[in-house]
Amino acid sequence: IFLWRQLPLAAFAGLRLRSLDEGGCTVILPGGWRTQNPFRSTYFAAQAKPQAKAAAPSRATPAGYAPRLRTQYMEDVVPKLKKEFGIENGMAVPRLEKIVINMGLGEAIQNIKILDDGVNELAAIAGQRPSVRRSRKSIAQFKLREGMPIGCSVTLRGIRMWEFMDRFVSIALPRVRDFRGAPTKSFDGRGNYTMGIRDHLIFQEIDMNKVERPKGMNVTFVTTAENDEQALHLLRGLGVPFARN
Repeated sequence: IFLWRQLPLAAFAGLRLRSLDEGGCTVILPGGWRTQNPFRSTYFAAQAKPQAKAAAPSRATPAGYAPRLRTQYMEDVVPKLKKEFGIENGMAVPRLEKIVINMGLGEAIQNIKILDDGVNELAAIAGQRPSVRRSRKSIAQFKLREGMPIGCSVTLRGIRMWEFMDRFVSIALPRVRDFRGAPTKSFDGRGNYTMGIRDHLIFQEIDMNKVERPKGMNVTFVTTAENDEQALHLLRGLGVPFARN
């Protein structure tokens, strides 16, 4: 009777009376909380305790997994580079450090939906969510203001870098129309190579039925090579089909 008079009906719902004593009672609260006095703030603290959400299923990389192209680099490319350039220290052998993909979307100034489509399509290609790039200054001729979104970019390292490189040279480049080999004059003089892609539909991750217009992008391979000659041999060993001059 005392419990019913002191507790409102909404607060009393879910309580389970465990035992009655001469001086009080023991009540089991939701979540397993126990108290000798059900009129304290313990009950309300238990009600306000957030429930743990179920963790989203994650696709973890299997233990011991190594990308196919990285294995090829360690077993075939590294010995050839050591022999070609006379490198004795294995840490000095040129290696692929990262891949940067940039997609310019100047049309997004007039239609912001183009930017959303570009971000989603680049995320499907790279397997990683890209970051939106904004203009650094205002240009009146292009109706551009500082801070407006004009493109997106993503940087790949580790396993995602090797997996993208494998798909790029094995599947994407052979689908380029009238492909005559990658140009050898696109090095920057410090061992980095940039290749321009006019149509992103060469990637099999893109559904042609959902694309409104083709988009171009730049793919930059950043290496640790000391010069362009070492970078050329490195990328050629990884499968990049350079044009024969």
